[in-house]
Amino acid sequence: MLDVLKLNRGPAPVPTTGKGEIHVSGVSITFGQGPEAHHAVEHTNLRIQPGEFVCILGPSGCGKSTLLNAVAGYVTPSTGGVMVDGIVVEKPGPDRGMVFQQYSLLPWKTVHDNVAFGPRMAGKSRAEANAIADSFLEMVGLKKFGTRFPAELSGGMQQRVGIARALANNPSVLLMDEPFGALDAQTRLMMQESLLDIWRKFGTTVLFVTHDVDEAVFLADRVLIMSAAPGRIIEDFKVGLPRPRTTDMAALPAYIEARRHCLETIRAESRRAFEDQNA
Repeated sequence: MLDVLKLNRGPAPVPTTGKGEIHVSGVSITFGQGPEAHHAVEHTNLRIQPGEFVCILGPSGCGKSTLLNAVAGYVTPSTGGVMVDGIVVEKPGPDRGMVFQQYSLLPWKTVHDNVAFGPRMAGKSRAEANAIADSFLEMVGLKKFGTRFPAELSGGMQQRVGIARALANNPSVLLMDEPFGALDAQTRLMMQESLLDIWRKFGTTVLFVTHDVDEAVFLADRVLIMSAAPGRIIEDFKVGLPRPRTTDMAALPAYIEARRHCLETIRAESRRAFEDQNA
């Protein structure tokens, strides 16, 4: 494990709910059978503590999203298993909120009703669900847009609605699959800062898939780097930047070293995969 330079400043640690522990044990995931089988993830082990913010990096097609989907319950491991708070993951559940790159909002529902939908499905009364939706939309700065429809919002605003919707069910784990990948650079940076503010407030465990090295270093407590397919975790290191994170930290030695290490590791894996494909 690589320990990047630690700096002793910043506020107290993020408060946690004590929930949100993720344990991935011996997980392999294969799609198809016989000679056409695709081995996406290979014998992967991982433990994430409650309240941690962990990013997964790796070459294109290395199984990052597949592993995330196994934690979400959308994909069943071929071998091994996933547990969240000691309970085996067998299907999606309200304890795991999911935010995708594509905004995946219900286009026929208003912004408010999109956020209230989960609590209503969980058995909350209309008044309770409405109060929850109002609270989370206010938190992401979109309460005054509650009567709008998703198509009337910008990409960044839609993604903020997606985060509010995912958090409205009070999950112990927030799973994010390249959620800012489709945004322009400035909006992406604003969304990263907004996400960190939300995370500090709730202390929810976050598992975040990205292909952007700078994004991973800026956001994460830990960065996991996966090998080329079949994916497995080949690096697991702590980012020693203080919190709260600010954009000027890109000039700090800890940031530069973490970024360099990620880039070199991923470049080596991408080169190896290219050579294997052309052998």
